[in-house]
Amino acid sequence: MYKANDKMCDLMAHEEEAIQIISRFGLSMGVGEQTIEQVCQAHDVHTPTFLAVVNNKVFRQKAVPADIDLATLQMYLKNAHVYFLDFRLPRLRRSLIEAVNPCDTSSQIPMLILRCYDEFVNEIRTHIEHEDEGNYEEHEHDDQRITDKLTEIKNLIIKYYPSETGNLSISYPLISVMSDLWHTEQDFADHCAIEDDILRPALAAARRSREKMTQSRKPTYENNEELSEREKDVLVQVVKGLSNKEIADVLCISTHTVISHRKNITKKLNIHSTAGLTIYAIVNKLVDIDRL
Repeated sequence: MYKANDKMCDLMAHEEEAIQIISRFGLSMGVGEQTIEQVCQAHDVHTPTFLAVVNNKVFRQKAVPADIDLATLQMYLKNAHVYFLDFRLPRLRRSLIEAVNPCDTSSQIPMLILRCYDEFVNEIRTHIEHEDEGNYEEHEHDDQRITDKLTEIKNLIIKYYPSETGNLSISYPLISVMSDLWHTEQDFADHCAIEDDILRPALAAARRSREKMTQSRKPTYENNEELSEREKDVLVQVVKGLSNKEIADVLCISTHTVISHRKNITKKLNIHSTAGLTIYAIVNKLVDIDRL
């Protein structure tokens, strides 16, 4: 398992999935000899959540819900959505058109392949739209149907696409697009695994904590009168996962003022973790858990 004090460069050099992971967390290359924790902290990324995603992708390790910052995880998933819809799937469609040439009227197979691919993309788009709306349970059993669509495309190519034996200039694009189909299938499966193994358990744990805090009626989590209106505004943005600079931009105040408000919030509530602040904000109805 990768740990916070491991070097980020070692993770990136040895794990193919790491390159995609760091980009979806808003991280970049040029990490030098810094540790994973140092790189995450420099970019306001919650280190345990980053490690949970890495270890799930590489080792299929399920995370402990208490270690997860929901805002950070949902930011990662939304960036993955952008990658699928705006880059990977459109590029794969262009490669597919180049490889099978649907304009060739001598066979209906190329056009059928493209039609199946478009149906596959629509399934993924619906899946992602539900997630972006916070409906994580609604499509819980749709993953296999999406995978089946991709299997249909691969089988159409493998079993029925006419090829010219020995013509390597035609074979290379087809081989490349088949490889891309496999990688897309694996990437989407990994994406669904993070939802199943990390997101849903973390959401369930947050709901249980909210219910427990509501029932116990501890003053620390109920008395939001201690916070000023501006402090509440800052708290909401913190729970959403925004950095100090981003909060300053949203609220039209200085970064120094944001830092001062955050110190006051921590002191007044005696809550020192993002998870604790999230629970406070949910219990006191400053944020909606389904919108995090």
